[in-house]
Amino acid sequence: MNVNSPKFSSKTKKSIFRSVVTNLTFWVLISIIAGVLLGHFSPENGVKMKIVGDTFVDIIKLFIGPIIFLTIVLGISGMGNLKKVGRIGVKSLAYFEVVSTIALAIGVAVAYLFQPGKIDKSGLDLQDASKYTNHAAENFSWLQFFFSNFTLQVLLAAIVCGIALNFYQKREQTILVLERFSKVVFTGLKYVMYFAPLGAFGGMAYTIGKFGLETLIPLGKLMLCVYITMALFVFLILGGLLKYYKINMLPILKYIKEELLLVLGTSSSEAALPGIMVKLEQMGCSKSVVGLVIPTGYSFNLDGTSIYLSMSVIFIAQLYDVHLSFFEILTVIGILMITSKGAAGVTGSGFIVLASTLTALHKIPVEGLAFLLGVDKFMSEARAITNLIGNTVATLIISKTEKDFIELNLNPVHE
Repeated sequence: MNVNSPKFSSKTKKSIFRSVVTNLTFWVLISIIAGVLLGHFSPENGVKMKIVGDTFVDIIKLFIGPIIFLTIVLGISGMGNLKKVGRIGVKSLAYFEVVSTIALAIGVAVAYLFQPGKIDKSGLDLQDASKYTNHAAENFSWLQFFFSNFTLQVLLAAIVCGIALNFYQKREQTILVLERFSKVVFTGLKYVMYFAPLGAFGGMAYTIGKFGLETLIPLGKLMLCVYITMALFVFLILGGLLKYYKINMLPILKYIKEELLLVLGTSSSEAALPGIMVKLEQMGCSKSVVGLVIPTGYSFNLDGTSIYLSMSVIFIAQLYDVHLSFFEILTVIGILMITSKGAAGVTGSGFIVLASTLTALHKIPVEGLAFLLGVDKFMSEARAITNLIGNTVATLIISKTEKDFIELNLNPVHE
């Protein structure tokens, strides 16, 4: 058949049109644009859309516990080597600490290079930061961190159950039951994800409607620095690590574009947690590595948050013309290495961590947080996206080091 014939052209156009309109990524992107337009031109209606975005994220959160539990239990019980469980855990935590420390250092370096805080603070919108600064004197508690972190609780319970299942006489029958239940959970998640465009629309409409695009102008330099720094970190540091293992970053980002857009729309990396676990397994990572690295990473491997926290500390210091010695800068990084772990899972916890860090330093005014509140929501997308990419890369690298990475399959067959 002649490829230039009208019949062929019509079929091709229909095929392209169908592939576009049935693509979830397309509708999430359209929803984000629609959310921005609604929030900008009708702020009062945009703010009302908060319930739409929040409801979608809350529904997704219902799947997080069962998916983490089932993935880890089935992964450990099918591993047959409990030493490997410990090795993956130790290796993951070591990787997280090294990479997140690099992220902290990069944040400090870029903040000193571009000096986003060297602006006239009299023109900035001052907001009430008391609900965060009031908690600044509270010491960081690992016990409190554990009890306030649902993901870590499920992770620990799943590891214990997975290890115990290896010694259970009816192990095979139990695994079959769990596998059936797992299929039901993932099928349910698949149908819920069809509503992702609504979640992205609601989240973006609320953000723009509540805070307004005009709030970006006074602190535009800081926002630009944060976004540039996170892009550099993703492509140079994380991209370099992947390159060492002969994996290219761009195909990975293209493959997880649906999750990235979902995070962009909802400002929540948790919204993409179940989906990213599924995709990493489809790429070729083993269930055991995915189950151990991703949930742990969501609590301990917050690269985007680390960059934001370190840049914010330096930003506030520059805003008040506070000079920090080299030793004090190292102290900031050291404190954030510990306190940043408490920035997971709780809304507003990043500000509490910042307040705690500034209080511990006894040199930078804690009240400076008030200047960040207006644009924090616009930077949360960059944090969440960087956190998601960081944990994706961590899983791929740990899989490679464990030789559990069977094949990089970026064209999986969707059921």
